Amino acid sequence: MRTRPLKVALLGCGVVGSEVARIMTTHADDLAARIGAPVELVGVAVRRPSKVREGIDPALITTDATALVQRGDIDVVVEVIGGIEPARTLITTAFENGASVVSANKALLAEDGAALHAAAEKYGRDLYYEAAVAGAIPLVRPLRESLAGDKVNRVLGIVNGTTNFILDKMDTSGAGYSEALDEATALGYAEADPTADVEGFDAAAKAAILAGIAFHTRVKIGDVHREGITEVTAADIASARRMGCTVKLLAICERAADGQSVTARVHPAMIPLSHPLASVREAYNAVFVEAEAAGQLMFYGPGAGGSPTASAVLGDLVAVCRNKLGEATGPGESTYTRLPVSPMGEVVTRYHISLDVADKPGVLAQVATVFAEQGVSIDTVRQQGKDGEASLVVVTHRAPDAALSGTVEALRKLDTVRGVASIMRVEGE
Repeated sequence: MRTRPLKVALLGCGVVGSEVARIMTTHADDLAARIGAPVELVGVAVRRPSKVREGIDPALITTDATALVQRGDIDVVVEVIGGIEPARTLITTAFENGASVVSANKALLAEDGAALHAAAEKYGRDLYYEAAVAGAIPLVRPLRESLAGDKVNRVLGIVNGTTNFILDKMDTSGAGYSEALDEATALGYAEADPTADVEGFDAAAKAAILAGIAFHTRVKIGDVHREGITEVTAADIASARRMGCTVKLLAICERAADGQSVTARVHPAMIPLSHPLASVREAYNAVFVEAEAAGQLMFYGPGAGGSPTASAVLGDLVAVCRNKLGEATGPGESTYTRLPVSPMGEVVTRYHISLDVADKPGVLAQVATVFAEQGVSIDTVRQQGKDGEASLVVVTHRAPDAALSGTVEALRKLDTVRGVASIMRVEGE
């Protein structure tokens, strides 16, 4: 074993960063044995230096992150500060000054991953980011390395613990969205500002990363169709139950049947209770990967939190340090397919549509005619009426999203349709 330690700089010391520092200290001997050399934490960049950080030598604390990554003797920089800037500049500066990087920054990677990979390649450094997607669940490395010889056709999963907790509580307790969000906030699953989670931004960033790796093409967060869960109601959950389904916020990345394009989307969807994803409870994550040779693989576990995310960070740290010792680098970005990302309008799926209609003869015929004119085939219809008003629930066969949009627009023009109460996709069948 080499006795000279590999030097590590830590950018950020919040929930994840403090766990990374703790594990590096308490498991120092094990890490050294696994890597083949000791690792030494030589600096921790923070914004509030006066905050007490148990187990971390105050002499390591600095507010000058730029100076830390410019030292020139750092082997690996661990970035867990999040956001676009200053993280982007700090990472590229680390590459320029001889350090490889381990990051948990999904937003930056989904927005500017191509430039970061290019900088890593230019300077001969590693860029690892297992912790950016699904917390402790090994997902990036299996896609990038274990399945490198296979053809991945689909990635489908629950990649945000906050939204899964909320939807699970709505399903199991009958709570409304606001009530379930309040519980998630009280338990620490939701941030004070939950927008990134509940509006699907977090899941969309992860979908962009997963699609890029799985299909060997560049996918940015702007390419991902995104819908959150704020419009999901208790009535939607009840309708799903009547169909033998539950509602989940899904990230879905697919290769087109002809292999000439890909799609990436995040939205709520009804899935059958028989589907394995339906049993993913609380704040857990689960992802299905469908590959030609390997078949269907499922990855399941805690998708967020200090310790789970730190576990993924440390796994990358070990891999990068081993590469350093071997004077090599791991796999970089693979974009050789250069597949375009198709718009949401071309995505084909099933739909559950709830309409408020007048309770009188001929309404169902009018609605069915609209669907037929738009080329959308109806699977089932359920109608309930009382005192001149009625609800009509239509479940379609598979149809393009654009055709469904045209159908809804035409339905709104019918005098007998009072309103479209909800529209939800049906997946997993």
